[in-house]
Amino acid sequence: MMKKTIRDVDVKGKKVFVRVDYNVPVNSDLKIMDDTRIVETLPTINYLIEHGAKVVLCSHLGRPDGLVDNKLSLRPVLARLSKLLERPVSFLEDVLDPTAPKMIDNMVDGEVLMLENIRFYKQEEDNDEEFAKTLASFADIFVLDAFATAHRKHASTYGIAKHVPAVCGFLVEKELRMFDKILSKPEHPFVAILGGAKISDKLPVVENLIDKVDSILIGGGMAYTFIKAIGGNVGKSLIDNSKLDLAKELLDKAKEKGVKVILPVDNIGTKEFSEDAEAKEFNSGFFDDEYQGMDIGKQTIKAFKKEIKKARTIVWNGPVGVYEYDKFKHGTNKVAKYIAKSKAISVIGGGDSVAAIQSLGVAKKVTHISTGGGASLMLLQGKTLPCIELIQDL
Repeated sequence: MMKKTIRDVDVKGKKVFVRVDYNVPVNSDLKIMDDTRIVETLPTINYLIEHGAKVVLCSHLGRPDGLVDNKLSLRPVLARLSKLLERPVSFLEDVLDPTAPKMIDNMVDGEVLMLENIRFYKQEEDNDEEFAKTLASFADIFVLDAFATAHRKHASTYGIAKHVPAVCGFLVEKELRMFDKILSKPEHPFVAILGGAKISDKLPVVENLIDKVDSILIGGGMAYTFIKAIGGNVGKSLIDNSKLDLAKELLDKAKEKGVKVILPVDNIGTKEFSEDAEAKEFNSGFFDDEYQGMDIGKQTIKAFKKEIKKARTIVWNGPVGVYEYDKFKHGTNKVAKYIAKSKAISVIGGGDSVAAIQSLGVAKKVTHISTGGGASLMLLQGKTLPCIELIQDL
């Protein structure tokens, strides 16, 4: 069911509390390295300004763990946003200041105010009820436009929505529409590409997608648990012995349903988890005992390319190699290039998958890059997002 957005409510003269995601990379000189997350919120903010709302923006930055840390202040974001909006943005240093509610009440229509880093308060991540009520006192309407936080029950995302009518911003609306499209009404062949290290996150994705996709391509650290589950020797590669039986069950289930699961047939391995370690090629299931897998090999890349080329819908979550090391980015970069060349509807989620697409300069050639790795993963697992459940139905 689709949710209400800011288009569906009257915002004129209303205090509109917008939870955004301005968790942007900032260097040691407190300069913003990439303002994509700020730019992506501009359609929502400009709409609210144009329709006469009093706009209160709330975000976190980094992990201050409930303590004030000047290196994680949102002041650099404030300056960049003011420039992008071409108007001044006010700043509220302390949300617990007793004068804060009056300051917000006195805002003029179309004015924008930003709160300081909400994670400077321990109550935020604790989803403290009184803290959520304080935030709710700043609002007539709550707008969720931070998809990356939609899976977290925090005071500024979940707690506040229990006390104020909640709707989506345009960024969250776009995310929900795209995931609904690929999970409910995909064009076939539908190909899922899954990688990354944490198999515990990805097995529920495999389980949910078996009923929806035509093929699943598995790479990254998670692949070695599957390879071991079918009797292969993976040496010192990353595996989760507690998930071997489930991995085997999922492979059997996919086979029964006619879903093709492609595991790596060849790999690049090293003795040490290091970029400088000497690399050696191995056929899957035939690792030397002292080696561990670091990337997919040439034959696997060819097999993945063949499936990607046929696809009409593609979802990709997680790198297929150790992407933090340049030496083992090859497989992930190849997958990114093949997806960019594809004519399929393509949805990319997960930090390193997105990084690969962006670093190769092909971001504009994919249909949708998700702003929320954890949130997108939950949707791919077939789960609902707690914060989205509290948003009013359309």
